[in-house]
Amino acid sequence: MSGRLVREGYTGTGPGVITPDGCAVELYARLSVREEPDVIQAAVPAGASVLELGCGAGRVTRSLVERGFAVTAVDESPEMLERVGGARTVCGPIESLDLGAERFDVVMLASFLVHAPEHRVRDAMLRVCRRHVKDGGVVLLQREGTAHRSDLPWEREDPAGGTIRIVSAEPVGDGVRSVHAEYVFDDARWTQTFLSRELSREEFEGHLAAAGLTVDRYLTDDGTWVRALPV
Repeated sequence: MSGRLVREGYTGTGPGVITPDGCAVELYARLSVREEPDVIQAAVPAGASVLELGCGAGRVTRSLVERGFAVTAVDESPEMLERVGGARTVCGPIESLDLGAERFDVVMLASFLVHAPEHRVRDAMLRVCRRHVKDGGVVLLQREGTAHRSDLPWEREDPAGGTIRIVSAEPVGDGVRSVHAEYVFDDARWTQTFLSRELSREEFEGHLAAAGLTVDRYLTDDGTWVRALPV
């Protein structure tokens, strides 16, 4: 990774390219899509235009395209975007995205990105969501489940044949935790360490309100998927 941008507090190990936030491109290209497309499809109009912020290697993107959505996929890693098929792609940081007058039926901020450790980054991401959603459109966000920070080690089996494990989440000050994850497959192993800020439901809704968004409803029983509306 010599000469590449790195983010303080974010590291990754394992085969292939590691992005500035510690994500392994080869790993993210391998992981299976789970319930996300079903949750999204049930919450938005059929055939909607979707701005997917932080698409990674297109794990969810491809399924949305197959279901008839017109997806614009954004990521700061060109190596991740090379793996995305069927969607328009935009390379750059989410928090500074500006597509001019373009607006979307749906703006999606998944992958727990709302838990960015820096207030300015999270708030900028939410303003990007608000700026790019149509009047009458919806914003879909994914929050951390409580098990990801309090019931550790936490793990699940991925249908692709590996084990995903959150090993630890250590406080590093100011409400931020350093989270260490492992991804173990028969033929490869990756690790990732990243920073995450815990947000109560009240704090989460307060940050949305400050960005001009209001919670319409929580889409899953565990409260991880949220549908918000512009105000």
